[in-house]
Amino acid sequence: MLKAGSKAPEFILPDDSGKDTSLTDLLEDGPLILYFYPADFTPGCTKEACAIRDIHDDLVAVGLKVVGVSPQDEESHARFKEKYDLPFVLLCDEDKTVAKMFDVDGPFGVGVRRVTFLIAQDKKIQDAVMADVRIGRHEEFIRHAISLREAAGLKDIDRSRN
Repeated sequence: MLKAGSKAPEFILPDDSGKDTSLTDLLEDGPLILYFYPADFTPGCTKEACAIRDIHDDLVAVGLKVVGVSPQDEESHARFKEKYDLPFVLLCDEDKTVAKMFDVDGPFGVGVRRVTFLIAQDKKIQDAVMADVRIGRHEEFIRHAISLREAAGLKDIDRSRN
């Protein structure tokens, strides 16, 4: 897996609606949580996606975007998003080109490792966590990124409530 301090490689992948999306596009409005997962609809990946869904508002409030990447196609991702009401983009890496670029291809080329990256707007990887089985470590990693941005005063205040 790429380490903190290295530069995230540029890529273009189709999303769950068929639209081509680049890393540059994803970083346009701020830093990115980019998470790789093995497959839609598996118990662990569903648990991870739903945990991220449940803290999505907190991510947005501190200016973080989250995007998932796995080898399934657009149709699978669209069904997965709809079934679990996922409010974030899923990218289709069917030939695992991007997984290989981020060095998260599974052992002996089988599957994809469960890895979460925090990427700054300059494409520098700020931090990363790999935990194939201990799925809760990914949620902890994301919550930590949220708390660091809150501590830095980057929480977006909803002025419409005043």
